[in-house]
Amino acid sequence: MRLAAGALLLTAALHAAPAFEVKFGAGLRAAPVDGRLIVVVSKELQGPEPRFQVEWGVQTQQVFAVDVDGWKAGEPLKLDGKAAGHPLRALGDLPAGEYRVQAVLNVYETVHMADGRTLKLPWDDGEGQQWESSPGNLVSEPRTVRVGADSVVPLELTRAIPPIEPPKDTKYVRHVRMQSELLTKFWGRPVYIGAHVLVPEGFDEHLERRYPVAYNQGHFPADFRAFRETPPQANLSGPAMQRAQNLHRFYQEWTSGRLPKFLVVLTQHATPYYDDSYGVNSANMGPYGDALTKEFYPWLEKKFRAIGEPWARVLYGGSTGGWMVIAQQIFYPDFFGGAWGFCPDPLDFHTFQLVNVYEDKNAWYDEGPFLKIPRPLGRLPNDHTMTTIEEFSRQETVLGARGRSGGQFDAFHATFGPVGADGYPAPLWNPATGQINPEVARHWREKFDLTSVLKRNWESLGPRLVGKIHVTMGTKDTFYLDAGARRMEEFLESTKLPLKGPYYGGSFVYGNDKPHCWPGPVPEGQTLEMYYLPIFAEHMRKMAPAGADLSSWK
Repeated sequence: MRLAAGALLLTAALHAAPAFEVKFGAGLRAAPVDGRLIVVVSKELQGPEPRFQVEWGVQTQQVFAVDVDGWKAGEPLKLDGKAAGHPLRALGDLPAGEYRVQAVLNVYETVHMADGRTLKLPWDDGEGQQWESSPGNLVSEPRTVRVGADSVVPLELTRAIPPIEPPKDTKYVRHVRMQSELLTKFWGRPVYIGAHVLVPEGFDEHLERRYPVAYNQGHFPADFRAFRETPPQANLSGPAMQRAQNLHRFYQEWTSGRLPKFLVVLTQHATPYYDDSYGVNSANMGPYGDALTKEFYPWLEKKFRAIGEPWARVLYGGSTGGWMVIAQQIFYPDFFGGAWGFCPDPLDFHTFQLVNVYEDKNAWYDEGPFLKIPRPLGRLPNDHTMTTIEEFSRQETVLGARGRSGGQFDAFHATFGPVGADGYPAPLWNPATGQINPEVARHWREKFDLTSVLKRNWESLGPRLVGKIHVTMGTKDTFYLDAGARRMEEFLESTKLPLKGPYYGGSFVYGNDKPHCWPGPVPEGQTLEMYYLPIFAEHMRKMAPAGADLSSWK
């Protein structure tokens, strides 16, 4: 009996784990709440709040999380050994010691969709789908605590993140918002699309003028920040001073009339799964491509006196925005007159970063008969690994199960994939093992492998895309995206051959050893817009039909 009792005590000690007991008061939220409860455990006892210390790579702090349903005020909720964790997988793996900790509840909204699905989702509240700063989310004050092997640390959510103050209009920057009927119908609740619009000098005085539009696509823009109306502060130095000087120089060029008179539009279209919709129609996100091109952009162009013709619309953007502009040009070839994609996300899923979606069995590893080697997600400037695909994927799963992390891979699954059996996005790979689902891969290929779409449909698409596709890419892209660009370029260059035509007539420009996100040969001292707006204007003059107005917006 003594041996048995000793064995039981030893087993209990081996399985002892700390826990966090979290609650919130009725004054904070009266009704029961659903969401993802996240506890951040930081070794940094000073500095930013722990919720702002969760990042990619080895410098990230620890997170533990659980889903909560119908959680009531005053009701203690315990995160224990069953909670999911990253980088450490379980609370029992957390060494005893002193930590700074903070709890965040990422609040979910129940959405009753038009197709009958009922989902619980982190609806965007104007922040661009960021769990750590989303208005309405509940947070605790950071606490420095001693965590032991079997300690229970109490935490209380004491405040809700306040609403975001909308940006104010200026003489040159305007802010607009419109409810989309298409998206409202899809989601079963009101859905809005917004934009920040840079208007040219004389816009309010010359009401007879009409303007071409440059649509900038990318991650959720809080405002039009590529434009600085005031000179830089004297206390700035180094890169910060250089950037501020460039932005103010753009303001000076814009207001002097030395640049062509455009409308420059930054669109806000965050979804419950990411900070932007990728601008296409998808099974999980809804008909964002149609909502933008058939509802929002026509409405915006009428409101701001745009020319409103395909030749007078161009797209530009980098990374996510780079993929988006190439996709929108391909899926809406007659609506846009040209697309400049800088360092676009994978244009060909044979090279989805370092994963061959169609031939690899596992997204996380290169596998041989006996050895598995982790695939890196990206490379740092010193060529060290940023993090691995597995670690990045696991972190997202902890921050939000069922594709609700708001992270990059979950965005890919939601955009490119079908609806899963549970009503949430069907992931390309198993979130616990990395095993690729070939059925989902087929859906990706059919719908959103842009090179595959071009190959299958070039006979009908080719004549409508001549001169419209332009890509820039660093040969040392941080996320290995140059391989996908090469594959698309290879096909498009093949259209020179007999029976392959018409020749696409666009461009692929590579920056030797340049990382993500190289925008092309922009001279020092210029912003993206200072360099590209004259290029866009010249392109439009070539694309314009006879009799088009080419003078009033010079």
